Amino acid sequence: MKRPAASPNKTPPIRKERNVLFSKFPPGQVPEASDFLSKIEHVEVEPRVERRAVGVAYDLHQHSLQELEGALEDKGYHLDNTLMSKMMRALIYYVEETQLHNLDAPERPLKKSQHEAYTHAWERHPHGDHDDTPPEWREYK
Repeated sequence: MKRPAASPNKTPPIRKERNVLFSKFPPGQVPEASDFLSKIEHVEVEPRVERRAVGVAYDLHQHSLQELEGALEDKGYHLDNTLMSKMMRALIYYVEETQLHNLDAPERPLKKSQHEAYTHAWERHPHGDHDDTPPEWREYK
């Protein structure tokens, strides 16, 4: 995922708080995974053993849920694969990717540029308000 160039003055941090859910088997993944995630810079970790989850908080400029879960899967951890978890995970991945894309997009004032484009086209296009009569003949009395 491409990250926009972060300038500390312009963009405020985009803090995300998510839960990483783990499958029932193998047991004991939550404490180990929270230890692993706590070693990653700029990630706050809170183990939630009773829910088989690890709460993570991070800045979107630094990390994304897809990267964190990918790192866990690469280490051999088994994430929850119920249909609801997969759908929520896909939605979060999409939202974060879209936010990063929108941060990188340049700002452009659409209304002003559209108005100018229509004004220029109107001036160049012959229309009913245009009079080809020379000014001397229009003022003839």
